[in-house]
Amino acid sequence: MENEPLLILYTREGCHLCGQVMQMMEEAGLGWRPIDIDSDPSLLEMYGLRVPVVQHPASRSELFYPFNPEQLRRFAEGQ
Repeated sequence: MENEPLLILYTREGCHLCGQVMQMMEEAGLGWRPIDIDSDPSLLEMYGLRVPVVQHPASRSELFYPFNPEQLRRFAEGQ
């Protein structure tokens, strides 16, 4: 989805749930980019063990795991 803003996936290395969410986003055809929270002390403090977290770039709203593909799709559409 070329003109769609990229969702942000807050993640960290070795997070198996993050891998599941990445696959879910790919299968849904969503535009997204990962951000490793371990690379930024403020993100690490903010999210810690709560990853994966998907953030909508326009509204800055966040979707915390657990969620299913339908919930992710609705979130990406802003509903």
